[in-house]
Amino acid sequence: MTESRTTRLIRRYFHERSLRVKVLLTQAPLSLTVMLLVIHAVLIYPEVFGKPIFTAGLWMHAAILALCLLVPWDRLPHPSFLAIPYLDFVAIGFTRQGSLEYATSAGLLILFPVFWLAASGLARKTAVVSSAVATLLLVWTPVFLATTPVAARDLGKPLLFPFMMAGFAVAVVTMTSSMDSQRLQVVAKDAQLRASLKASRQREQLLSTVLDTVAVGLVVVDGGGHDQLMNSMQRANHALAVPEGVVNPAEKDLLVFAGDKTTPLEAEARPVRRAVKGESFTNYPIWIGSGDRARAFSTTARTIRNEDGDYDGAVIAFQDITDMTAAMAAKDDFVANVSHEFRTPLTSIQGYLALALDEPELLPGDVAKYLTVAERNADRLSGLVADLLTTDAMEVEKSLADVAGLVADSLASARPAAAINGVELTAQAPASLAAWVDPVRIGQVLDNLVSNAVKYSPDGGTVTVRLWASGRDLLCEVQDTGLGMSSAEQAEAFTKFFRADSALQRSIPGLGLGLMITRSIVTRHGGTISVCSERNVGTTMRLVLPDCVEAPGAS
Repeated sequence: MTESRTTRLIRRYFHERSLRVKVLLTQAPLSLTVMLLVIHAVLIYPEVFGKPIFTAGLWMHAAILALCLLVPWDRLPHPSFLAIPYLDFVAIGFTRQGSLEYATSAGLLILFPVFWLAASGLARKTAVVSSAVATLLLVWTPVFLATTPVAARDLGKPLLFPFMMAGFAVAVVTMTSSMDSQRLQVVAKDAQLRASLKASRQREQLLSTVLDTVAVGLVVVDGGGHDQLMNSMQRANHALAVPEGVVNPAEKDLLVFAGDKTTPLEAEARPVRRAVKGESFTNYPIWIGSGDRARAFSTTARTIRNEDGDYDGAVIAFQDITDMTAAMAAKDDFVANVSHEFRTPLTSIQGYLALALDEPELLPGDVAKYLTVAERNADRLSGLVADLLTTDAMEVEKSLADVAGLVADSLASARPAAAINGVELTAQAPASLAAWVDPVRIGQVLDNLVSNAVKYSPDGGTVTVRLWASGRDLLCEVQDTGLGMSSAEQAEAFTKFFRADSALQRSIPGLGLGLMITRSIVTRHGGTISVCSERNVGTTMRLVLPDCVEAPGAS
């Protein structure tokens, strides 16, 4: 049911009304009181209507009320409405004078115009003085109109009443002044709050628009785990998890699976639930939906903390990686097929090299040495093919090995390619350095690092291999003066199939697997590998293998 116009008018604040309505409402209390006075006179003292001065006063009150109603005060200068309370003084004077014998308190009607003047907020000092003077005239006029001589005592007796009205006017002026100040502050505060609310709504709309634009599903939950925000992408993602024919499924009924696409995720293991429990995680893989509608997602969550550091909600992001997952699977299949095809020619190469080296004394010159290097690299290439798709299952078999000799072998293998690129190879290593490592795997690491350094120095330069021990820790650096990498490329250097832009631009061959395999080998030795590079200056690869150097004199 709609609210009536009259009800809306009544409920409006006084300061929001038109000036005509304000004048009428302000005059209404006096007019109503005069009506009650008339009713009272009719019932108690009807003969008062025989006095012309009394009836004249009543007609004046009626005329003043008509002026309040009919005059378009909004079109007149603003202070013009103050004529009404001054006219009230005159009408009250007539009414009081005509009703002295009937209603001695009729003079109190003057409180209404006094209050009006004092509360108007205009010419406050004038209002106080006018109230006192009008009241004084009200009580002195009968004295002067009396037939008896005017004595000082007669003039002094009624002075308390004007003093009271002056004090009343001062009190009203003070009170209304304070109220006006507070009202202005409230109005200013209200305007400020409205502006803040408008700005907040604009920011909320902007945020909602931005969130609906991004191609990532976003959910924001509060401290109690209740959804506070969900963008359109996430609403579409959530729809995938709803089983067919179920309108409002429970959390346990949603089609959410582990990364294998088949194992249903327990409620406690689902991304939003983990975030509600206060967990933060990155790249947590899940599948949502079933059949042809199933999609793979990488989920990330970050908690929100209040000023006290307590959990106050979380933001969970769902990134659709279905296409990337399919592409990676296709790439893995391709690499697996290529690796399989590599094995047959590699086996043949290894077999013929073994036959050729059965009788090395029959080979001319340095051919035996060259074939030995070729055989060793063919064996390593065979190991690389075997490890290509089984990096996680790579085994490390440690034994006491001379790492300095492994460095020398890697540099020897790289010399032909270095000569082609005009690269000078140098080593800063002791004559011998024994350490407990897997010599085959560490040789593979050194080969990868040295060959990369030569390969990415197509314009010549220097490749330096440094090897030293720090206590029982083994440290090695491979430094080149080649193309170098940007900071963004360094962050991706050890990822599978990564190729730097400079390598692609120069058409430098490679699959982007060497550094990934190198890091896996170093990690399985309990070590670390890092990169420091600058574009067009060079790159330094540094690896640290802890607690592996054989102590001098140890058996």
